[in-house]
Amino acid sequence: MQLAKDIHVTQKTAWFMLQRIRNCFGIYDDVELANEVEVDETYIGGKNMNRHKHKKVKSSQGRSHKDKTPIIGMIERKGKLVAKKVDNVKSNTLGREVVEFVKDAVVYTDEWIGYHALGLIYDHKIIRHSEKEFVRGRIHTNTIEGFWSLLKRGIVGIYHFTSAKHIQYYVDEFVFRYNSRHMGEADRFNHMLSNIENRITYKELTHG
Repeated sequence: MQLAKDIHVTQKTAWFMLQRIRNCFGIYDDVELANEVEVDETYIGGKNMNRHKHKKVKSSQGRSHKDKTPIIGMIERKGKLVAKKVDNVKSNTLGREVVEFVKDAVVYTDEWIGYHALGLIYDHKIIRHSEKEFVRGRIHTNTIEGFWSLLKRGIVGIYHFTSAKHIQYYVDEFVFRYNSRHMGEADRFNHMLSNIENRITYKELTHG
């Protein structure tokens, strides 16, 4: 809405422009993470307690994704970050994402059962949040959890609402912001422009 006001176009046109820009932010889809990597998942969507009575969703607490979209994040300490929308948080789904991006690394996660199979592939260290354990030596997931805070504050504070269909565009935007945070603005802008590979159409954005 602000962009529409600033450049005197309709809200529809401004949204289309911004989505085409966000389409350039998926620049880290081929990154490889190594050394020490934190892995965690989060959920994007409204809180049940903030909904009107007739809009509340039953049994949607915890890791339920009935009314929320699950996102897996992987961050190499002092390195790059990757975050992807997933259909669920089952072991096969989470494991497939981790194997795609994480190579030879020590992997840190919480005790969620969906991560247990990672021990078959990686040196897997677990922090037990259910036991009020948040740091044990080098074992923690504080870095990726810090990014989740930035992502959620940004979505709630700036965009207020994002649909499951388009959530990856917004996640990519914040991943790009994080991974390019040490660049100068000119380098950052050119880095984004270098990823213009395909022109997304309005029909593609709105179809389905």
